Amino acid sequence: MKTINRSFSDCLNDASDAVLRSFRHALRQIERMSWPSLLAMCILLALVVMILPLAFTLFVCFMLVKVVVGAFGVKHLPRPTEEKQGE
Repeated sequence: MKTINRSFSDCLNDASDAVLRSFRHALRQIERMSWPSLLAMCILLALVVMILPLAFTLFVCFMLVKVVVGAFGVKHLPRPTEEKQGE
């Protein structure tokens, strides 16, 4: 009797095959690139890897500062009342 459901190891094998195919395709594309374009891609990748975590870290830090300052209940100065124009 044939089972309809696939086993966990079959799913893992399919996933690993897909990942390996993707890596092979990427390597073939990199081999075809010229040296200047390869250098440009390396610089762009380095900037992305460096700037995205920095931006995320700064965002989290500023949000934590905002929450901590808000937790202490900073009182705002009351707004001055505007004079009525008809008087």
